[in-house]
Amino acid sequence: MALPEIGKMAPAFTLPNQRNEKVKLSSFKGDKNVVVYFYPKAMTPGCTVQACGIRDSKAVFKKLGTVVLAISPDPVARLGKFEEKERLNFDLLSDEDHSVAEKYGVWGLKKFMGREYMGILRTTFIIGKDGKLKHIIDKVKTKTHDSDVAEWIKGNL
Repeated sequence: MALPEIGKMAPAFTLPNQRNEKVKLSSFKGDKNVVVYFYPKAMTPGCTVQACGIRDSKAVFKKLGTVVLAISPDPVARLGKFEEKERLNFDLLSDEDHSVAEKYGVWGLKKFMGREYMGILRTTFIIGKDGKLKHIIDKVKTKTHDSDVAEWIKGNL
């Protein structure tokens, strides 16, 4: 799967969040920058570190006119538990059939302990207020993800 092209419109989507409310990417166009990050599984160590970093940087993203949307193949109920357990303050979106992950080119072959399987390739997309894809981070560091993204936005948008 190929990643979407920088400078083109970001692939559209509507997905349920952790409260089973529909979240539509296009609803932010003209108003906010959008960070869309794909992560493999709620309540796992790396994904928790990444999500808590975003949670703790909420004021930074607000100041940058940016909303963060996190997408995983987890069901809505699991996302609700993740939000509650970690006191998350942003939308966690459920892409159970991984159709949005496929549109973004992040559903692919993974290897873990000698086993190959299909799953989410941890990737972040930064979308401008115009709805166009501005930047892709495909080598995500979970511990510094929030500051890496914020610094890129400060310097480029």
